[in-house]
Amino acid sequence: MRIPFSSLRFQDVNGRVTMGLIAWRKIARKEEFDAFPSIPPKWGFWGLFKPSRAQEFVLDGVYSRRPLYVAPYVLGGAGHSTERTPAGPGYEHARTTQREAGLDLKHGLTSNLTLDLTVNPDFAQVEADDQQINLSRFSLFFPEKRLFFQERSSIFDFNFESSEGTRLFYSRRIGTDAGGLVRIYGGARMVGRVGQWDVGVLNVQTAAIDDIPSENFGAYRVKRQAFNPYSYVGGIVTTRLGRSGDYNVAYGLDSSIRLFGDDYLTAKWAQTFKDGARNDPLSFDPARLRVVWQRRTNKGLSYYGAYSRAGADYEPDLGFEARRDFSLVRSEVAYGWIPGDQSRLYSHQLSLIGAAYVRNPDASLESAELSPQWSVKTKSGYELYLFPIFTQDDIREGFEIAESVAVPSGRYQFASMGIEVWTPDGRPLSTGLSMDAGGFYDGWRLSARLLPRWSLSADLQLQGDYRVNRIAFPDRGQELTTHLAKVRVLSMMSTKLSAAAFVQYNSATKAVITNARLRYNPREGVDLYLVYNDVLNTGRTGGRAGLPVSDSRAVLLKYTYTFSL
Repeated sequence: MRIPFSSLRFQDVNGRVTMGLIAWRKIARKEEFDAFPSIPPKWGFWGLFKPSRAQEFVLDGVYSRRPLYVAPYVLGGAGHSTERTPAGPGYEHARTTQREAGLDLKHGLTSNLTLDLTVNPDFAQVEADDQQINLSRFSLFFPEKRLFFQERSSIFDFNFESSEGTRLFYSRRIGTDAGGLVRIYGGARMVGRVGQWDVGVLNVQTAAIDDIPSENFGAYRVKRQAFNPYSYVGGIVTTRLGRSGDYNVAYGLDSSIRLFGDDYLTAKWAQTFKDGARNDPLSFDPARLRVVWQRRTNKGLSYYGAYSRAGADYEPDLGFEARRDFSLVRSEVAYGWIPGDQSRLYSHQLSLIGAAYVRNPDASLESAELSPQWSVKTKSGYELYLFPIFTQDDIREGFEIAESVAVPSGRYQFASMGIEVWTPDGRPLSTGLSMDAGGFYDGWRLSARLLPRWSLSADLQLQGDYRVNRIAFPDRGQELTTHLAKVRVLSMMSTKLSAAAFVQYNSATKAVITNARLRYNPREGVDLYLVYNDVLNTGRTGGRAGLPVSDSRAVLLKYTYTFSL
């Protein structure tokens, strides 16, 4: 494998470059990782990606370059969508055509600072979102899949509770609304380093759609090393500005300090300001706070203690929040063992995890969880997780899970038992299996998930994901069964031609969603994509009677050519 130096951003001093290098090799049949330099196993798999453990190398006669890449694209396609007939309750197909053109530009401003510009970007080649079924009263989190927002996105990370996906900057707010797409006129991104500071700048302008005016989105991030090589301080500003004068602006300050050994103290503070609000910078109402003390190790004693608070007026329109106006205390204590060469076990760990959410206005307990857990990993690659969960939830407003199935208001206490088993992923056929059974509010739930993966050859891989939930509330005569099935196929027919297909079935939306992509890549920077998207309606009875089998369909052809100046 050859990596051109022109594609890398680095700083040289008269042709001399100091770089950090971590190299590792996985021997699949033995489930073994060989790493250079030697990295202690106490951090687990992610220890292989710790920059602080990299071996320094000095390269002579290497000079940085600042190339300018221009990548125009053209796209065309046709299809149909389903609309209600104007004069009655029936449906009809509306023909659609699509003709687009746009441009991407990448330029190295300095040896360590890159500018990306995009005009009328298109994401036809991006894989469809993974379908989800919501059995809670909170919004679902969908990860970003668009390359323009993915590339070097870690500089913009300003996350709070990782288990819920809460964050101050959530790039999926840009170019989407209520599940639909919003045209992006253009955008700019600049990431890299200026002096001792890591810098990230993002600005995007979107078009007006329906009753939503054209909007400007911005994210501006800085970070730098502080106190020691393992710590940082930073700040972020996000903006969402509408042409009609509405605005939402947020700022955040964060720091992660290595205190000693593997102990770290992390603190984050954010505030939001919006049109029509009181916007008091001295108030906790529009603010978000998080403080964490943790010991980061999988060997011996580890612990984690966190306090979070979100005020009543904290509303990051460019972020993601699952709850409002709450305080959270979360803690974990664990002890891990790495037995050594004579044991068949690679590691095992006992832990106790607890969390409590409290409503700020009256300090009442909203929800709480307690979960003792045991995890085991063998040297042959098997993994086992056992985790009973004890839950208390105070529901003040009932919520609907599905049609004719709901959870009424009330205080609930229930418990469940979970288990996960994973087979070695280095084998041609591997799988994961998880099950969860027990109480669910005033009823019960049984959940199971199967994730097989089959590498038929070096050029063909199949992945599956099937999840079933059986929920019943016997005292109220309500029950529900949901199914979510996914199949991915990836084929590398040659070094220039590849194909991918992603088919999903969601019983909650009663739909089969297909996304297939054929890519021809004759050389680096030249791509031809043929994309097929299809949505089929299932369960066409009752209130869905009259729906056509095909809800929507599109065939798209996209060509991109990259050249340098």
